[in-house]
Amino acid sequence: MDNWRKSSYSGEGDGNECVEVADSPSRIAVRDSKDPARATLTFPAEVFTPFIEALKK
Repeated sequence: MDNWRKSSYSGEGDGNECVEVADSPSRIAVRDSKDPARATLTFPAEVFTPFIEALKK
């Protein structure tokens, strides 16, 4: 996946301490922006939104 992007909440100060997300038609990947060479979490695309909604609760 080459289309990594940071959260729109990234900015000054803690802006470098964020997650990055990349997507394809079939999966979503998440990685630590401070250490992008380490492991990523990969989700099937259809379960990513429910996962994020569960985190918000």
